[in-house]
Amino acid sequence: MAHRSWEQHAQAVRRLAESFAAIPAGQPVRLAKRTTNLFRARAATDVPGLDVGGLDGVIEVLPDAPGGPVAEVQGMCTYEHLVDATLPHGLVPHVVPQLRTITLGGAVSGLGIESTSFRLGLPHESVLEMDVFTGSGEVVTTRPGDDLFDAFPNSYGSLGYATRLRIRLAEVPPYVALRHVRIDDADLLAKTIAEIAATRSYEGRPVHGLDGVSFGPGEHVLTLARWTDEPGPTSDYAGEQIYYRSLQTCERDRLTFHDYLWRWDTDWFWCSGAFGAQNPRIRRLWPRRYRRSDVYMRMLHLDRRFGIADRLDRRAGRPLRERVVQDIEVPVERLGEFLAWFDEEVGMRPVWICPLATTRPWPLYPLEAGKVYVNVGFWGTVHVGPDAVDSPRNRAIEAKVHAFGGHKSLYSEAFYDKDTFDALYNTARLEAVKRVHDPDDRLTTLYDKAVKSR
Repeated sequence: MAHRSWEQHAQAVRRLAESFAAIPAGQPVRLAKRTTNLFRARAATDVPGLDVGGLDGVIEVLPDAPGGPVAEVQGMCTYEHLVDATLPHGLVPHVVPQLRTITLGGAVSGLGIESTSFRLGLPHESVLEMDVFTGSGEVVTTRPGDDLFDAFPNSYGSLGYATRLRIRLAEVPPYVALRHVRIDDADLLAKTIAEIAATRSYEGRPVHGLDGVSFGPGEHVLTLARWTDEPGPTSDYAGEQIYYRSLQTCERDRLTFHDYLWRWDTDWFWCSGAFGAQNPRIRRLWPRRYRRSDVYMRMLHLDRRFGIADRLDRRAGRPLRERVVQDIEVPVERLGEFLAWFDEEVGMRPVWICPLATTRPWPLYPLEAGKVYVNVGFWGTVHVGPDAVDSPRNRAIEAKVHAFGGHKSLYSEAFYDKDTFDALYNTARLEAVKRVHDPDDRLTTLYDKAVKSR
């Protein structure tokens, strides 16, 4: 875990500004990051990225701050390092996304989500103040209600980069008690989610975290998490056992709070299976420290670079694959319809389900405030044949999601035409803010980033 003093933070911001000034006008401005959780390819460039070295730590954890505990955190700090700093105080961020190397600034500008989102919203909704390095080369301090602050979520760097964030923290106990509720009907699944979101309880017990997995038609599991001080034996899913499989085999479980936060990271949900990491013989030889999402992401980038899977498919005579990696939100009452359509048209399972409700409107991701939506996450490939190059499944998903009154996040590939994209993501508001804070258009537009992969 990196601890940064205020002076070290100021020095890092100065280096960031100097690296920005060194990039010639008209050249792409990008972060020089070693890790990424984006699934969008980027056009190659020889231009150096912004120097964000020294902006990856925690400045202060303030358990006794007026109004409740807070932390002062640098924008490139990963949630892994952030939690390492807060958990010894019995505190965590309100929403901790599933993967260790997601950064706080990335989750705020790109919409993170997790099991507490049904009651606490998205990561940006617990931010009290942030410093944004803008396209004009200045650091602007902004707060909720400011145009820059409100337009920042879902801007993906098109308005600038967060260098410092003051965030609320929540008190948590040492353990999490889990109950896996099996449901065989998608409409009942949606009804149960809606009831838990409304009452924050199930059969008289409080529910602090809520997510689940749909393994297939008629096989859905909701995981109800309850924070608890009660001691007892805990499971270890960073070892030989695999978390998502436990949802099908046990009804109740217990994890340390730390292990609960990273329960999905060890096997990248279930995607580690593509690399053999779920094969018991291989898993025993796979070092524990390498069972984590960023390792699998690096392996995925190698596969993309050298086309390994495509070569194997051609050699075996299998149809060409289309990569279908998306997270979407649909209103909870449309969840059953979406899953039925998804089974028929895409046929990929399992999928992750995670309810959320935003606390107020956010202009660039216009979900209705207070309304319960369900995030459906699906990550894999589908054999579709020669049409795969046109991404027919992804385009169909985009159309269906919005027909159901939903939305999709932009961390992965998007295929919208410009007019549709502008309407869905309110880019008129974004462009108005951009004219103020990036008058010379130094930063890539959101459409160019999300759709054109620039």
